[in-house]
Amino acid sequence: MDILIIGGSGLISTAIGQQLVDAGHRLSCFNRAKTPNRITGKVEIIPGDRHDRAAFEDVLAKRGFDVVVDMIAFSPDDVASTLRAVGGRCGQLIHCSTVCVYSGPVTQIPTTETEPFHSVGGYGRNKILCEQLLMREFSDKKLPVTIMRPSHSYGEVSGFLRPFGPGHTLVARMRAGRPIIMNDGGNSVWASCHVEDVARGFIGTMGNTKTIGQTYNVCGSENMTWNQYMEQIAEVVGGKYLPVHIPTEVLKQVATPWVGGTWEIFAWPSIFDSSKLKRDAGWKGQTISWKEGVRRTMDWQAAHGGFVAADAEPFEDTLISAWHAQIAGLPTMPAGK
Repeated sequence: MDILIIGGSGLISTAIGQQLVDAGHRLSCFNRAKTPNRITGKVEIIPGDRHDRAAFEDVLAKRGFDVVVDMIAFSPDDVASTLRAVGGRCGQLIHCSTVCVYSGPVTQIPTTETEPFHSVGGYGRNKILCEQLLMREFSDKKLPVTIMRPSHSYGEVSGFLRPFGPGHTLVARMRAGRPIIMNDGGNSVWASCHVEDVARGFIGTMGNTKTIGQTYNVCGSENMTWNQYMEQIAEVVGGKYLPVHIPTEVLKQVATPWVGGTWEIFAWPSIFDSSKLKRDAGWKGQTISWKEGVRRTMDWQAAHGGFVAADAEPFEDTLISAWHAQIAGLPTMPAGK
């Protein structure tokens, strides 16, 4: 197949691209060419900025593709531009959305694609508008669209995600025996999925007529609490997980960019059902365990400069000290009461 990825340098898109090239497909990537291409093998880079709408649409309007994968459409305006650029000239348009279209409290766990739209954050609300526009085009004009909803997709290059706090100092803190802030009790349930597995889910929908007009969760199935997630990291890296549990409602008051996803996403159970993708696209689901993914990440990071020192982000220690001071001042009930 002749395939275009709009993007192509990010975690998921690099994994998709590499697997497509390895399988012998013809691959082109449209991006700003500012991030080094990590796909090995033959790939055409079409340089450009998708927000230069006229140039983006003009260059792609001259081409035709069997499949177009839009990894970087974050607003309805982005989607409308993609439709002008490739609409009618591709056999299938795959849009990368997100499970954040139903962030916050859900009506069903595991959460399926039938969950009503709701998002407590702007990212998810914009993705809802993107999906709605695409599905109107499918309904009204038979646009051959497929929508993919990944959750936490990670790879060796990404390091480790935290529900609060900087991931790049996490390993150093664990190895030094320094405490780690964890929102609430750390018992909210979570699942991560390695990008190699996620990429296989995307590829299974390509050229697959069963997936036209459909939406799919493409998520991990190794469900664990955030405490378990951190404990496995500590085990692999040879450190300790020493949590300081602070309520999300308190962290929301902290003026730091670390807090956004904490109350929008990470304070809630995030367990998603991907059985529809397995049924329609033959996806095998998660094959790389979290612990194996941590090992791979550590090996990659060790070969590329290692992790950042704990002291690079002193605010975490400042916040922990302030929290301990506050709870030390709480009153206690007299004995016998």
